[in-house]
Amino acid sequence: MALPPILRDRLRLPVIGSPLFIISGPELVIAQCKAGVVGSFPSLNARPVSLLEEWLHQITEELAAWDLAHPDTPSAPFAVNQIVHRTNNRLEEDLELCVKYKVPVIITSLGARVEVNQAIHSYGGIVMHDVITNAFAHKAVEKGADGLIPVAAGAGGHAGLLSPFALIQEIREWFDGPIALSGSIANGKAILGAQAMGADLAYIGSAFIATEEARAVDGYKQMIVDSTADDIVYSNLFTGVHGNYLAPSIVKAGLDPANLPESDPSKMNFGSGGNQDAKAWRDIWGCGQGIGAIHSAPPAGEFIARLIKEYEEAQAELAVKTGYIRAASHAGAH
Repeated sequence: MALPPILRDRLRLPVIGSPLFIISGPELVIAQCKAGVVGSFPSLNARPVSLLEEWLHQITEELAAWDLAHPDTPSAPFAVNQIVHRTNNRLEEDLELCVKYKVPVIITSLGARVEVNQAIHSYGGIVMHDVITNAFAHKAVEKGADGLIPVAAGAGGHAGLLSPFALIQEIREWFDGPIALSGSIANGKAILGAQAMGADLAYIGSAFIATEEARAVDGYKQMIVDSTADDIVYSNLFTGVHGNYLAPSIVKAGLDPANLPESDPSKMNFGSGGNQDAKAWRDIWGCGQGIGAIHSAPPAGEFIARLIKEYEEAQAELAVKTGYIRAASHAGAH
């Protein structure tokens, strides 16, 4: 389970901040990378395409300046999410810009494309592909993905139904490349738990929505702070793909979270946000089940510092528990 150098040598915490549709912009990505975790954004957040080039220039320039000024704590690499589904008519243009700026990590979603992977490999970048089943994982790797992002039950936005234990164990039976686990991870203990299950990295999204740099409206951030796992609803109504959403936002849009109809998957629309008058992600707010751990909306760097502290404390606690078990086992053997 060796990580490629780009992910092994530049992280102060084994975390990828997931790309948040509408919400992730240069401010959040730069803050995440400076604090030592991979920051990412969906290319479709930059509208029009010309804005994508501005963002890529801003991110690369600011992180390069940070690295010169802070050689002992260099920035983590950044990532761009590409939707490779046939409905994304911007893919070719966006991909060309990612190649031009040599984006270190590309996260692909909703399909796997050989030509996309080859384009990123041409300059030494790596591709992480998100999947919700072991079968999709096989397809992604067969088409050239370097790593996988198993999106397990409880993840925010588009998510699967499988337990992270089941999904990781099946993938690890045949795949020894980098894995970033997604699903309800919002504190340091959960990051260590993801690694204990077989993942290399944790993939955290919903918790970053409630940070100062995130481009979410204040009501969205406060709803995350106020909500728990019981407030999450799983539905495909809003985009044609099943995902997890905040029930209070559904109620606010005039719908009953307990009685949502099924949507037609053939009408997926990720550019404008869905097929209903109530738009995902503008009105219907995506979120994962791990938000019970979120009690404030701090700057991203402050949140990451808290995660690092919790992660180190969890490591120490685990070492103590492991020591007790080993001691008891040794005593029992005699």
